[in-house]
Amino acid sequence: MTFAEKVIIFNRNLDFRNRLPDGIRIMNPFIESPEALRVSELFYRKYYNDNKPRRIILGINPGRFGAGITGIPFTDTKRLADECGIYTKGFNSHETSSVFIYDLIKGFGGPGKFYDRYYINSVCPLGFVKTNSKGREVNYNYYDDKELTDVSMEFIIRSLTSQLSFGIQRDVAFCLGTGDNFRFLGILNEKLKLFERIIPLEHPRFIMQYRLKRKEDYIERFIRFLNDNSATSETTD
Repeated sequence: MTFAEKVIIFNRNLDFRNRLPDGIRIMNPFIESPEALRVSELFYRKYYNDNKPRRIILGINPGRFGAGITGIPFTDTKRLADECGIYTKGFNSHETSSVFIYDLIKGFGGPGKFYDRYYINSVCPLGFVKTNSKGREVNYNYYDDKELTDVSMEFIIRSLTSQLSFGIQRDVAFCLGTGDNFRFLGILNEKLKLFERIIPLEHPRFIMQYRLKRKEDYIERFIRFLNDNSATSETTD
């Protein structure tokens, strides 16, 4: 079974059954959207149709306009079409984190070269939304609410351990988010020994929102760490 088929089976079977705190709901594009299932499977078969080992990059959890729509972490419909040549039907999305990731991928040599070496997902592979005071749904992180963290823990652990069987190299993992996401993953790693070490890198959303003028510096820095796995990350913010 190829790396791609393992990911596809994993995605098809993602199922969050625990009761969520009031006002919060889960996003599962693989159940909610046949189109997300279709394009994500095209994506994985295009870039992961082999048995090569890869290192993992872990974000927080999917957002509404990236993986929440396409089923592909940090990939909105525009980047999926323009950079990967895979077109969605019936909806369009733009996510700032996806802009950064695909600019990084360009600097790395393009999707083929990048995905040949790296697999991206999130600590929690399904996303959450919360209804705010205006009645609108907004992205919500698994660590934003202790009750949510607690009810998500078993799902997170099961998902992370399951993905190791894809062919993930365990000497090093990269964590997008130098704050709560890195702290949570670090504590979990101490208990479960998933990876020998974890290197934290700034989250793309943080860079695009607060450090946009330095985006190219961050891309250069990310590429340096991705190419030099003996390096130890030093956060700059």
